Amino acid sequence: MIVFVHGVPETAAYWDRLRAEITEPSVALSLPGFGCPRPQGFGATKDDYADWLADQLTAIDEPVDLVGHDWGAGLTYRVVTTRPDLVRSWAADVAAIVHPDQRWHQFARIWQTPGEGEAFMAAQLAMSPEEQAPVFEDMGMSHDDAVATVTAMDETMGACILDLYRSALPNTHASWGADLGPTSAPGMIIDATEDSFSDPTMSRQVADLLGAEVGVLDGLRHFWAVEDPARAAALLASFWNRVR
Repeated sequence: MIVFVHGVPETAAYWDRLRAEITEPSVALSLPGFGCPRPQGFGATKDDYADWLADQLTAIDEPVDLVGHDWGAGLTYRVVTTRPDLVRSWAADVAAIVHPDQRWHQFARIWQTPGEGEAFMAAQLAMSPEEQAPVFEDMGMSHDDAVATVTAMDETMGACILDLYRSALPNTHASWGADLGPTSAPGMIIDATEDSFSDPTMSRQVADLLGAEVGVLDGLRHFWAVEDPARAAALLASFWNRVR
């Protein structure tokens, strides 16, 4: 079973175009609070989400090929280095998210600042989807996909984003780094070369640390699975065919 995990600020629908290119059975998980309810008492920290993902994978009674994007990638790195028994293979992007020298991007620094993060989310929700769409288009989405993504954003998602990012100070490596090392399951770090949230040098260093290969999507941006789903699917299929 291929299991896809989305990032921020997305929903499971992020994977629809890529899943349509893959003939094998797959499921796209919805992070709690992202296009679905936030469970009562759910803290929405990085560790809460990592534990949630491990629970989801535990419930799947067949080999899992895990694919993560953005924060879904961060959670993937955490699970495959602490619960390698849960996956047959894994692939994930933005490997810088677990690099010791990673520094959060400008949006993240705003979200991590009490008061500023809340004001940012309120301002975003007050804007129309048409007004917000260009930011997502610049990162690889079509206009329609960008509008659909923004339309799914609500107060629940905004609050979860703030809690998630505030749990990752100064970066994820500070608390997760001690567990990083070669994974028993084969892995691939996806390097979309025009992803402004990624870093090719850090990606290769993390790949070396985890014993993973690097799959390059030349010219694609942060939302590579939407920008060119056929090429993304071909990269993943080639990886799966070699490692299973």
